[in-house]
Amino acid sequence: MSSRATPKVAVLMGGPSAEREVSLSTGRECAAALRDEGFQVIEVDAGPDLPARLSEIKPDVVFNALHGRWGEDGCVQGLLEWMGIPYTHSGVLASSLAMDKERTKQVYRAHGLPVADSILAEKSEVEARHVMAPPYVVKPYNEGSSVGVYIVQEAANAPPKLNEDMPDTLMVEQYVPGRELTTTVMGDRALTVTDIVVDGWYDYHAKYAEGGSYHVVPADIPAEIFDACLDYALRAHDALGCKGLSRTDFRWDDSRGLDGLILLETNTQPGMTPTSLSPEQAEKAGISFGALCRWLVEDASCNR
Repeated sequence: MSSRATPKVAVLMGGPSAEREVSLSTGRECAAALRDEGFQVIEVDAGPDLPARLSEIKPDVVFNALHGRWGEDGCVQGLLEWMGIPYTHSGVLASSLAMDKERTKQVYRAHGLPVADSILAEKSEVEARHVMAPPYVVKPYNEGSSVGVYIVQEAANAPPKLNEDMPDTLMVEQYVPGRELTTTVMGDRALTVTDIVVDGWYDYHAKYAEGGSYHVVPADIPAEIFDACLDYALRAHDALGCKGLSRTDFRWDDSRGLDGLILLETNTQPGMTPTSLSPEQAEKAGISFGALCRWLVEDASCNR
């Protein structure tokens, strides 16, 4: 970071992905917190002119508040490496791996972490027949925030009818019943476990709408499951090569004990909106939102 008295931080937000609105909310919250922490802050809506904007701004650090493709998949990380600007969160390879759900699962399996069975299939095939015995879940393999998730119930006679904007290649994954759990890793520390309580599926609305879900933090679950979530999240963070902050999501079928706990995915750019999980977990660990944002800036570097 520069030796100037007040470091200049460019907060990247928005961008062209399906998660643009979430990113704008994250970016505004983080920018406000960083100003309160004493940083010079410039908010940047990431577009095709991003290299020129950054050359003009000359920030000491980029705070990456982008979500989804281009901002979370290694693309903007590669640009920042090329320009030699320190940045927050994970680097090129970890971001790319974690954004691709199938490759994430390959890494999980290689490190002995439990996952649900899944396949990649063409959209036309998924709409034509059951490519897996129901119940199963259909989702893009490279988007987040539960964008475009379909649940095919056990009694479904027909395959799902998908929206036109779904990509050509999809992940079809065995449906795991039970509870939604999640754990944030901050550096080398797993913070706690949240039990996400929602009526139905933890979809985009449940994640971001006021009252869409409520969180039990720390989760009221058996110590064996709680400790496993902490252990698995930290192992996933390290196996993927994540830096800074990450959050790993789980499903837990409580009728099967530890055998019912599986990893869904690791988010290298966890949301930091008013309803987001990672800031809430940090607060429970005694870390204020401002302190969390400051820590991310102070942790920033190149060669991540």
